[in-house]
Amino acid sequence: MKYLELTVGAVLVYNFVLSRFLGICPFLGVSKRLSTAMGMSGAVIFVMALASCITSAISNYLLCFTINGVEVKLDFLRILLFILVIAALVQLLEVMMQKLTPALYRALGIYLPLITTNCAVLGAATINAESNRSVLDSTIFGAFSGVGFALALLLFASIREKLELASPPKSFEGTPIALVTAGILAMAFTGFAGLC
Repeated sequence: MKYLELTVGAVLVYNFVLSRFLGICPFLGVSKRLSTAMGMSGAVIFVMALASCITSAISNYLLCFTINGVEVKLDFLRILLFILVIAALVQLLEVMMQKLTPALYRALGIYLPLITTNCAVLGAATINAESNRSVLDSTIFGAFSGVGFALALLLFASIREKLELASPPKSFEGTPIALVTAGILAMAFTGFAGLC
């Protein structure tokens, strides 16, 4: 039951994009095409899951320890270490994508390195640390938070592709209709608030 609540909560109830409004930059930037949205979704799931695992281990085992009966807390280093871990994972992912899928690498462009500064990834790591979750729980939460990010991104990208065929009023073309659509999606996700 605990893991069901953790996963459903991460994907639907506390969705980073549509409920917490974190990670909006890649959400708006990569959602014009479903194919690039799928690539970014996979990248974010990979980074969030691994970052949550590693940062949880750092938070649980390296930042708080005991020496000769004296408890040492290095919590002030948490954000710095988390950012370093996330940046290293994104660099690893970038090199892998450049070698394995060069077309997707080019399509994602600047948004791939922006995962480093994606506040959803850092938010997941910080929430795990503040909730004192175990490494396993943190990894599950991070992976399913990434799935929630992917769900929001793929829904939004598919709607935006359909909107290109529509003819909204001139003042709503482009970014305005995208923001209105994102707002409607966010309102729809508030309906999941009572699940957890």
